[in-house]
Amino acid sequence: MGHTNGKEIYRKLGKKIDNLTIRAPWNEALYKMLKELYSAEEADILIKMPYGLSNLDRVCEVTGYEKGKAEKILNGMTTKGLVMDLRLNDQSYYMPSPMFIGIFEFTMMRTGKNLSSKEWARLFHEYMHDDDSVWAANFAGGEKVSIMRALPHEEAISTQDFIEVLDYEKAASLVKEFDKFSIGLCSCRHEKFHLGKKECDSPLESCSSFGYAADYLIRNGLAKEVSKAEMLENIARSKEMGLVLNADNVKKNITYICHCCKCCCNTLLAISKHGYPNVIVTSNFIAEVDESKCLGCGKCSKACPIKAIEMILIKDNRIESKKKANPKVDKSICLGCGVCGLKCNTRAMRLTKRGKRVLHPETTFERVILQSLERGTLQNQIFDNPQSITQKAMRGFLGGFLRLPPIKKTLMSEMLRSSFLSSMKKGIKMQGKGWLTEM
Repeated sequence: MGHTNGKEIYRKLGKKIDNLTIRAPWNEALYKMLKELYSAEEADILIKMPYGLSNLDRVCEVTGYEKGKAEKILNGMTTKGLVMDLRLNDQSYYMPSPMFIGIFEFTMMRTGKNLSSKEWARLFHEYMHDDDSVWAANFAGGEKVSIMRALPHEEAISTQDFIEVLDYEKAASLVKEFDKFSIGLCSCRHEKFHLGKKECDSPLESCSSFGYAADYLIRNGLAKEVSKAEMLENIARSKEMGLVLNADNVKKNITYICHCCKCCCNTLLAISKHGYPNVIVTSNFIAEVDESKCLGCGKCSKACPIKAIEMILIKDNRIESKKKANPKVDKSICLGCGVCGLKCNTRAMRLTKRGKRVLHPETTFERVILQSLERGTLQNQIFDNPQSITQKAMRGFLGGFLRLPPIKKTLMSEMLRSSFLSSMKKGIKMQGKGWLTEM
């Protein structure tokens, strides 16, 4: 199977990755990264393969690759995290890894000898933080559907009034839904370690995955299998260390929980450094301070992972009082993670219910549909054969239609969102892929 050589093939590869569920804008940093990670042959098959999950027969039919050769290339790419292979209904289904969660995370989760981890860390950091183009491409338009949501630390929730905490908001309850678990390297922490930017003592191995996601990581040597007890211990350790628990932004069948520190986590840095608060969807809680209990020690402000708590000097401070400042929470960016409350000895800083409930997608299927709609790539999930001239025309027509601001706003509205998702589910079931809607 022939393929184009030189920079052109990596430009095409970049375009393919940019048209997945997360935008990955082209620049010189992306080119250097892709050239480092993909061979020309790997780039060629990924450019030609379907956008969504497809079994080997369909990949071969679409790409024109012979079955034995395609399987060998794809399996090599899955061990590097460049392609995801999921075992569903006794079959392997392949799909290109998006930039997040995908290429970055799986590359930096790799272990073993003769890996270029330090160089990969440098390239990813250049792409994500030397400018903010990747964050702007996904969140500058006010996009609200992200891959990640904050989980509240239950110990930080106010007990003054009865506050219901739903199971999908509790880390321990989410763990109990599964019977397969894995823990691997935290990609962000591993990246910062190689760059000399890791300032914390948080462990490198903490990234938690569940169900079919854990199965993928374990089979490809990207994480080790652990027991349910070990997973719960991992979460308890993160609470003690004051780490932010960020989960897959779905209510059912979550695939991961990240254990995030403010010095390493790229999503937290996207908020605190680059100013894009929607990178992480908030929990249904928000930090509130009881000034009558507050000593003004500033521990909550220091603990906040996104600098959302400022200590305001008390100008009319009485001589007999030792309190010099009060914490002020920036409620426009507060994640509702509860890390501040964990550090408050007087329980003055607590989590309370937000005035308006945050809407989270029910499943990964719903999240992918809504996320792709916001980012202008939904047409690629519907007409996923890049080699079909007919589907190319349909992608162009539908993509242009869905990008119209009034159309996108209407479909994303609370009034029509559920109807739109129901229609998408019916369409997928008519294609014989109803199992996708349950993921």
